[in-house]
Amino acid sequence: MPKIAIISPSVRKGRNSHRAALYFSDFINETGLGNAEILDLLEYNFPLFNERLKYQGSPSSGAVEFADKVRSADGVIIISPEYNGGVPASLKNAVDLLTDEWRRKPVAFVTVSDGNFAGTQANIPLQFSLWKLGAITVPGPLRIPNIKAAFDESGIPQDKPALDKKAAAFVSEFLLWIDPVK
Repeated sequence: MPKIAIISPSVRKGRNSHRAALYFSDFINETGLGNAEILDLLEYNFPLFNERLKYQGSPSSGAVEFADKVRSADGVIIISPEYNGGVPASLKNAVDLLTDEWRRKPVAFVTVSDGNFAGTQANIPLQFSLWKLGAITVPGPLRIPNIKAAFDESGIPQDKPALDKKAAAFVSEFLLWIDPVK
């Protein structure tokens, strides 16, 4: 069973994208499609990027743990909110922290926003950064608009049957990208 890391990048008070991370973790684990674990950047509380992890003299234990979890995952799903048309600084910070951990790592994207565009503007620069680091960026993100209305605070979707159908197709496609890499 593939080991899937789900990065929940928002560190804002009252964050809404974490609802999608909770949903996908539960969905993947409950359907038996993989072993999913949320890597919550709010809990890691990384300082602003000043050097890649491999060049740090004495990195924090959280940074080392995060790197180990990304490295050991068969694939990564990033739940990306959109802040003012871009990637949250916390996510870009975490992506730039790592180098070798991203190499040949399948990465899929779930983009979310409070509006109707579902975070699509943030996805392209994020894909480009990960591509430059050698990740295998899976095309076709799953987009979730109106995130506050789509889930409750526990990650329970408003229309579970419809989202489960979309999630099943999304995760199944993602798993196809993981298998050739093993």
